[in-house]
Amino acid sequence: MSLVVNLVEFQNVFEIMERILKDRTVPKNIRIAVENSKNVLESSDEPTVKISTAIQILDEVINDPNMPMYTRTHIWNIVSILEEKRKELG
Repeated sequence: MSLVVNLVEFQNVFEIMERILKDRTVPKNIRIAVENSKNVLESSDEPTVKISTAIQILDEVINDPNMPMYTRTHIWNIVSILEEKRKELG
């Protein structure tokens, strides 16, 4: 039950991630990082651990010079949402 609740909490994050993953103008390394962070959020790890790990993965690619600006904005949005969730769990 708690895994389902956690996945529902991340639904808006997953929707943004899916848009990035389906966008073929986004470089492959960035799509891989987004997919890895999505997999972490879907894992059964403790919520603050998976949120922190997902943020760390996204932080590693946020300054990639090949990233389209709109994708960077989406990733900043994801990180903001995740940081807010982490504070709520705090």
